[in-house]
Amino acid sequence: MGRDNHFFALARGRMVDRLVASGYVRDARVRDAFLAVPREAFVRPEDKEAAYEDTPLPIGSGQTISAPSMIAIMLEVGRLSPGERVLEVGTGSGYHAALLAPLVGPRNVTSIERHGALASRAKANLAACGLAEVTVVVGDGSLGYPERAPYDCIMATAGAPRIPEAWTEQLSAGGRIVAPIGPLHGQVLVTATRRADGTLEIREDTPCAFVPLVGAQAWPG
Repeated sequence: MGRDNHFFALARGRMVDRLVASGYVRDARVRDAFLAVPREAFVRPEDKEAAYEDTPLPIGSGQTISAPSMIAIMLEVGRLSPGERVLEVGTGSGYHAALLAPLVGPRNVTSIERHGALASRAKANLAACGLAEVTVVVGDGSLGYPERAPYDCIMATAGAPRIPEAWTEQLSAGGRIVAPIGPLHGQVLVTATRRADGTLEIREDTPCAFVPLVGAQAWPG
């Protein structure tokens, strides 16, 4: 086990070096989050040796864990600060939520997942990494999670055809939505900032391809 930990720590460091050298990671706090979170704890046992490759990996229920470079892009454009309240839409295995935790504080992270089996596994993964204070709930992420609103940032790890109205309603003034928006088989990462009058200032960023966000205000099941 000690040898495995050493192997994964070295691989994690090399991955972070690549993300920094490629320009995906510029914020030192984002870099430190990637160094602190063991990605191997959030992939299937058979995929552990591939945990630090820059590629999505299957996690069951037809879902994937995103490539580290894509997550880095999202964390960078999110401009997260300590104490901000974040809603993550699409918990998956819990890796993205684990990276959010050191950026804003684990108690400030709420993550919603429609697949109960994945949510249960994510809770276990997060607890095993000392992040049991992250809130994971089962539900329709396209409707947000009003119980803990308003949020300073809503970050989605599944692609929606448009920004759901529920997200805008649950966003604080000046809050940001970071989400892949567009057709089923190819989206654009969008950052939408809520103005004081409730409208959104939208900026398009990186072309991307995420699994679809299924829900009442997204794609049909």
